Amino acid sequence: MVLRRPARSRFELRAITRTDIVRVMAHLTVSVEYGLHCLLWLAGSDKPLSSRDLADLQGISHSFVAKIFPKLERAGIVHASGGVRGGYLLARVPEDISVLQVVDAIEGRKPLFDCQEIRGRCAIFGGAPPQWATGGVCAIHLVMLRAEKAMRDTLASQSLADIGQNVAKKAPSHFSSDVEDWITTRLSGRLGKPSTSSSGEEVLS
Repeated sequence: MVLRRPARSRFELRAITRTDIVRVMAHLTVSVEYGLHCLLWLAGSDKPLSSRDLADLQGISHSFVAKIFPKLERAGIVHASGGVRGGYLLARVPEDISVLQVVDAIEGRKPLFDCQEIRGRCAIFGGAPPQWATGGVCAIHLVMLRAEKAMRDTLASQSLADIGQNVAKKAPSHFSSDVEDWITTRLSGRLGKPSTSSSGEEVLS
């Protein structure tokens, strides 16, 4: 006996893959991902970190990170200090920084969908579409507006602190001290002197 899989309707929705998600959300660029990761490190640090420090810590592009932080500074999310010990710190507590604020700071406020008003171009209308065809918001655009609102509401409901708490649940207990040692060594390298680890041992930079 041969078991046959039921025929799939051509209207059946297939499983959503990561590629599909990336395609739909393509307007959220890698800069948003880099920016949020960098801000998470700042949320856990009481020392200023330069854009180069943050890039090297995570193995990501220096040039990308350097372009992101002026935008975050203009939005009041971070502030910068100069000098050899200088760098960036959060300008507000993580609980007061929403993911949506970070997205808008980096990407600018732009719509999810740019309606081209195709509904009025039907050949039947001969270049003079009737009111019934073009009145009100395009039905397709309306769906996209609802999707955009849902997305923005979700991003606004999540703070940097929320993400940080989820990350902290996964990390082993020694991870924060390892990061602190890396930062201390990095800063000491800038100052040209030996550093001391969180355990009190001297670390050569």
